[in-house]
Amino acid sequence: MTREGLQAAALVLATMTMGLITGAFALYAHTVMPGLSDTDDRTFVTAFQELDRSIINPWFMAGGFIGALVFTALAAGLHIGGAARTVLPWIVAALVLYLIAVVITIGVEVPVNDDLKAAGDPDQIANLATVRNDFDETTWARWNVVRTLTSLAAFGCLAWSLVRHGRVAASTEGR
Repeated sequence: MTREGLQAAALVLATMTMGLITGAFALYAHTVMPGLSDTDDRTFVTAFQELDRSIINPWFMAGGFIGALVFTALAAGLHIGGAARTVLPWIVAALVLYLIAVVITIGVEVPVNDDLKAAGDPDQIANLATVRNDFDETTWARWNVVRTLTSLAAFGCLAWSLVRHGRVAASTEGR
């Protein structure tokens, strides 16, 4: 495969995985958290614990969360030098934007998710309201919106990168 082919493949994979992770974050923002907000404490704690356990799987991790980071970094590395370097600023912008989402996930979301899981079986928790309150779903949801917006902006940058890459490829054909 040519360098141009590798660049294109990395960009396509970066864009696809960024789209997948953006969709996952957005689903929590517009469906999961609003739906759970109207439930009682037992339902909230039980459902969120189960959702958090089930989301840590190879499809989510490789196909989205880690995949978006790896493929975007790979696309950036492959666009250093040559005619395609004009695409690089858009890929780097996507990488930085997505890194913000990753930092939010690791620094804000995961610790409270882990605390909620560590509270144990909801049938054994004496005060579910305290556990739910300690989780602070309003703060969790706000930060999730931030990571949704940053990953959506990263997706946009990658989509534009594909357009730019195609233009560069077309202008250098036959040289």
